Amino acid sequence: MNRDAGRFQYRDSEATTHLGEDENPPQGDQGASGDGWSTRAYKAIKPHTVDQARIARAVREILIAIGEDPDREGLRETPGRVARMYAELFSGLHEDPAIQLQKFFSESYDEIVLVRDITFCSMCEHHLLPFMGKAHIAYLPNGRVVGLSKLARVVDVVARRPQVQERMTETIADLLVTHLEAKGVAVVLEAIHTCMSIRGVKKPESICVTSAMRGVFRSNLSTRAEVLSLIFGNRGG
Repeated sequence: MNRDAGRFQYRDSEATTHLGEDENPPQGDQGASGDGWSTRAYKAIKPHTVDQARIARAVREILIAIGEDPDREGLRETPGRVARMYAELFSGLHEDPAIQLQKFFSESYDEIVLVRDITFCSMCEHHLLPFMGKAHIAYLPNGRVVGLSKLARVVDVVARRPQVQERMTETIADLLVTHLEAKGVAVVLEAIHTCMSIRGVKKPESICVTSAMRGVFRSNLSTRAEVLSLIFGNRGG
């Protein structure tokens, strides 16, 4: 299994995912962001289970290392709680967000589609501390549209991984380009990073803004200005 820009490429039958035997694989030859996750490989994937017992043992060791007593009443069940939390927060590692984009509708609509303020919470891979905020996703259809809730679901799946915000932004944009074949895609993320608000420089009011522009939103300045106006135009200042 190779990792490339935050995406997984499954190359053998030992690869794992969250899907059970009764669930259907996505159709076609491409997986997330066109990374070569074929239907044949998907059928060979076994259900994945996070090793929660191993995580719990590690958390217990951390508690001992910082001078705490992991057997006192308040901490006795903490290792197990943390293990379950990590299984939830990192569940996106074993899901293919492209599944959410398999169902689309043929429409002649050729103006911008924008969903703003999609809340998310992800995990910084440098300190394993959360960063959270809002995603704004826009695309210019090329004959096909997708259910609006699917865009939010893509954000949810991609967010549940250890990563940096820059990679998350590009991953979402590339998914839409590949599976919607849109004329243009624009993804903007705004997030607060606890790794710089509760530790280090301690700047709790700082917001990181990242963007990924594809297609006409990258090549055409007026189209780019239009989508950015739709995202930010009603804000004062």
